[in-house]
Amino acid sequence: MADLSLISVPVDTGIADVAGQAVAAAGGGDTAPVGPGRFLYVANGDASPHTVTVATPGTIKGLAIADASLVVAAGDHAIIPLHNVYRGSNGRAAVTYDGVTSVTVAAFELGS
Repeated sequence: MADLSLISVPVDTGIADVAGQAVAAAGGGDTAPVGPGRFLYVANGDASPHTVTVATPGTIKGLAIADASLVVAAGDHAIIPLHNVYRGSNGRAAVTYDGVTSVTVAAFELGS
């Protein structure tokens, strides 16, 4: 898994080229920092839809919490909030993809 670096998005000005900050999704998956104001950007430039899954390692009263999955349509973009519920033992979210052809991703954080 590749570790995505966190990119700060200034609240006052934003980032004009969000897609330009994205990198190729790793075939074995990626990890991203979790926490308030953090999110994963996914761009699917492929001709087919792709499913992005964020592992939810915790439990509630001993019961596993289902992983979060999102289908990103061909040519579409998605934003996935990186809540603390996705925090793994390494402090990061584990993200996998059903395919990475023409899929780019970036981890963002709203800053001041």
